[in-house]
Amino acid sequence: MRDMAAGPRVLLRRLRELMAEALEPQERLDRIVREIASNMVAEVCSLYVLRADSILELYATEGLNPGSVHLAQLKLGQGLVGTIAASARALNLSDAQTHPAFAYLPETGEEIYNSFLGVPVLRAGRTLGVLTVQNRTMRQYREDELEALETIAMVIAEMIATGDLARLTRPGLELDLSRPVSFTGLPLNDGVGLGHVVLHEPRIVVTNLFNEDSDAELERLNEALGSLRLSIDDMLSRREVAFEGEHREVLEAYRMFANDRGWVRRLEEAVRNGLTAEAAVEKVQSDMRARMMHMTDPYLRERMSDFDDLANRLLRQLLGRGPEAIATLMPRDAIIVARSMGAAELLDYPRDKLRGLVLEEGAVTSHVVIVARAMGIAVTGQMKGVVSMSENGDAIIIDGEEGRVHLRPQPDVESAYAEKVKFRARRQELYREMRDKPSVTRDGVAIDLMMNAGLAVDLPQLAESGAVGIGLFRTELQFMVAATFPRAEAQERLYRDVLEAANRKPVTFRTIDIGGDKVLPYFKGAGQEENPALGWRAIRLTLDRPALLRTQVRALLKAAGGRELRVMLPMVTELTEIDAARAIIDREVRHLARFGHHLPTSFKLGAMLEVPSLLWQLDELMARVDFVSVGSNDLFQFVTASDRGNTLLADRFTPLSVPFLRLLRHVARAGVRLETPVTLCGEMAGRPLTAMALLGVGFRSISMSPAAIGPVKTMLCDLPLGELGRLLDEALDSTADHADIRALLTGFAAEHAVSL
Repeated sequence: MRDMAAGPRVLLRRLRELMAEALEPQERLDRIVREIASNMVAEVCSLYVLRADSILELYATEGLNPGSVHLAQLKLGQGLVGTIAASARALNLSDAQTHPAFAYLPETGEEIYNSFLGVPVLRAGRTLGVLTVQNRTMRQYREDELEALETIAMVIAEMIATGDLARLTRPGLELDLSRPVSFTGLPLNDGVGLGHVVLHEPRIVVTNLFNEDSDAELERLNEALGSLRLSIDDMLSRREVAFEGEHREVLEAYRMFANDRGWVRRLEEAVRNGLTAEAAVEKVQSDMRARMMHMTDPYLRERMSDFDDLANRLLRQLLGRGPEAIATLMPRDAIIVARSMGAAELLDYPRDKLRGLVLEEGAVTSHVVIVARAMGIAVTGQMKGVVSMSENGDAIIIDGEEGRVHLRPQPDVESAYAEKVKFRARRQELYREMRDKPSVTRDGVAIDLMMNAGLAVDLPQLAESGAVGIGLFRTELQFMVAATFPRAEAQERLYRDVLEAANRKPVTFRTIDIGGDKVLPYFKGAGQEENPALGWRAIRLTLDRPALLRTQVRALLKAAGGRELRVMLPMVTELTEIDAARAIIDREVRHLARFGHHLPTSFKLGAMLEVPSLLWQLDELMARVDFVSVGSNDLFQFVTASDRGNTLLADRFTPLSVPFLRLLRHVARAGVRLETPVTLCGEMAGRPLTAMALLGVGFRSISMSPAAIGPVKTMLCDLPLGELGRLLDEALDSTADHADIRALLTGFAAEHAVSL
């Protein structure tokens, strides 16, 4: 076989000429496989393309029976070709027919060939087909020959992706790139959206594939790598938020990867084989992504995302692009698709164009999910693989109720969801009509429905939702979307805006609740904690860093001048923490009074009941505070020892369990007995069925997302609460096997025509 040193470059030059000629798609493919076979001195070169029905169809061949083109087919995973497509890995065999996966296709006439080299046709880690060469002699193909075939496969992948082969597809069949795909993950915020994909970090499509001067391209690559390393060093030295919202540790990993000699060497080899610097980055990353997709080690799979981000940054350096102004190019029905995302980044998108957010990662407590919930858009998470399967502009449906995403949906699916959207719109209109209706049960019990908030974008929803006030204002969200600690003036301005928007309705401000999963990239916390949810966070952190709490309390006191101020302390574990916080607050009151500042007309201090130890101190707790708010999210995970963000446990434990409802009933009764107002703010309050259980065990004030108020109010107006309370007491007091509370509640609702 000829020396392959110049082979790839000669072949790429011929392919570039073929791509530029005005040829019919089939003729272009036929000439491409002929050129490959000639250049590699192979007796056979064949291209198989993956269809939407998971069939690999022979699209072109040199050396096999030409009559088998578009007739020879293999299932995904069948034969050598199917094995390559399913694994996204090359096969290099000197005696192909002895391989256990070998499958004989009599129509092709390939039984006379022994050696076999096949590579997947990859784009962004997705297999679009398989490219093979064969020879009669038994030989092992060299590494440079494998590299050349992989480079050519990348060119063919772009042909497939740009739709050049669509005219060769038989009626009723589609190529895999355009097939409908559905994903099931976690429902993170209610809502249904039909729209078009906007990739949060849009994949840069490389159109300039072939280089004219390898030395010049190597120089471009090295300059871009140098700039990339400098930019990472600069961010590390300034301790800024890392790329794509990750934290400093990720930047440290990026710096290590950017200096990885193995990665750089593969990039340089691809350039020497005739690719441009940016095409080399795309090829090496696509190869790496395909290989790492099959690794089971979660740490290694996580590193795949790091390499993806790094490659995207390098491509931007090569193409001279800064951060893309996606907002100006967004469709009016944008559904953002991202691996992960920072809370501040979501706010960069125009709210009026957003219909939903799809995350490959994400959990109920993710920062971006909290912000998206405040914005009222549908959110799903744990949608593994959705980014690599999506292209900008693809039609997409997000179902935040069921935790499903339909990419490039079929017409019947789209029609069904369009009807679902119309139904939801009619239902929302009914909720709006109920906005000014009192929240009173069928048997005359008044219920306070409050809303949760945390950002300026939430404020208009106070009037629109019909909430009687803000039961939980998460002050930490202002810290999470900022690049540095918000100054006292900025905090005061936000708190004043909130109180003015509330128009004398009560607002409960929770003091900053950071730590645990709420990490601020600019704040040096406790370092690596084995159990961050149980660690240095919330009131524990702010009492250890009293300047944080003093600054916030001073801003709150000044903002609330002439009004009532309600402040709540998060994650109280010991009563001494309340005493310490009250001492700080009293000191700030005296300081402001000394300098003649306008103070609040009244001040009420409350505590979050999230830690189980407080359950044995309820009398002492309620004697020390003006109100109590149950944080059902954290309380539930601490009581059941279950991480709410762990998908393996998501369906195992339910707040609608006898033990947890007994606990909540105990708290509600203590509030009545001690004449201390008790509110519950958490996920339980925001769904009609679980809210129904809360009312049944004694809560008369609950706080939820603004969008949940309409459905919950509709439920409670139909509810005979006295009858429900007696039924739940009987079930919770029973010593028999624990009752199925969910079934009990749904049966009660059906019997009494309660809307759920």
